[in-house]
Amino acid sequence: MLFVSASRPQIKALPHALRPSAAPVLIKRPFTGNRQASLSVAVSAGYNMLTAKQKEQFEADGTLRWGHFSSLGNSKLSPVSPYTETVGYLVLENFTPVAQLAEMRRQAVALVADFDPETISVFSTKNQTKTSNDYFSESANNVSFFFEENAFNEEGQLRQPKALSINKMGHAMHDLDPVFVRWSRSAQVAELLQDLGYKKPTPVQSMYIFKQPNIGGEVVPHQDSTFLYTDPLSVIGFWMALEDSTKENGCLWSLPGSHKAGVRRKMTVKDGKTTFDPPTPEEFDLEQFTPLEMKAGSMVILHGNNIHFSKENTSSKSRHAYSVHYVEGTEDHSWPEGNWLHRRSDFPFKPLTQGTTVA
Repeated sequence: MLFVSASRPQIKALPHALRPSAAPVLIKRPFTGNRQASLSVAVSAGYNMLTAKQKEQFEADGTLRWGHFSSLGNSKLSPVSPYTETVGYLVLENFTPVAQLAEMRRQAVALVADFDPETISVFSTKNQTKTSNDYFSESANNVSFFFEENAFNEEGQLRQPKALSINKMGHAMHDLDPVFVRWSRSAQVAELLQDLGYKKPTPVQSMYIFKQPNIGGEVVPHQDSTFLYTDPLSVIGFWMALEDSTKENGCLWSLPGSHKAGVRRKMTVKDGKTTFDPPTPEEFDLEQFTPLEMKAGSMVILHGNNIHFSKENTSSKSRHAYSVHYVEGTEDHSWPEGNWLHRRSDFPFKPLTQGTTVA
């Protein structure tokens, strides 16, 4: 199954291309392996091409859903000129098999169990100074662990077991842990990125996000291109639900079309000092965002300039997810020094395809 979400005011809007600065493309190749769906049905289509049932659902909740390609016949889909607006995200249902989801969750449990916290690092999107320390910076080269803001009591002791206190782990899982390497560098992922126009797709950051029950922290509205950027821009995020992601347990919310305004804020790290331009984060009307509720195994592709957030998880259910950010690794794309994330010289970025890495 595959679906594309769009806001109701943009009823004529379906994604053409997600990659920053890319011209509209039509994804033609179907998934390989056990995937039976074809992405070609999702990239360019008009409202008038929908069935009556699809139109009824779209009018009700702003969501378009397609089944397998075979159910739509063999008609060739091409860009429809009146429907050129884009939303900046694309949700693919059943992207990852159930067995692989279970393997990734088991590996996360094992990694946390082996983690002996000599250094306490708390992850916060509200106070960036908490994440701008040496432990955080070195996570570019490691699988590092970050606690929830509300994990500790006034005496500095954990309120609950360690396994229920970790906010996330990252940021080099895609290169260091075999289980997560297998997903991040799969032929399925590589083919999808190539179909999106990437010549040397290169993973630069990966995270396992726990969104713990009762204390899972809020992630404020932001763009991934604020924190990770090439010159020219090329970052794209793959966010995969390892458990059902709902409004109850803190699903993602996206602002449709927000990527078209460019990067609104930029973080720069120089000599250990973190600065933002502009200094104060922008305020948004959260009523304009669309919830991206997904079943386990579904994945959302996020344009680097798309504005998205997640609310606190105050429910009794966790919301595990795995996220990888990719960039273009060709010689005409550089990795500016202002990025917070830098690899050691003996541990460079490695593209999914053979060739040069990001400079």
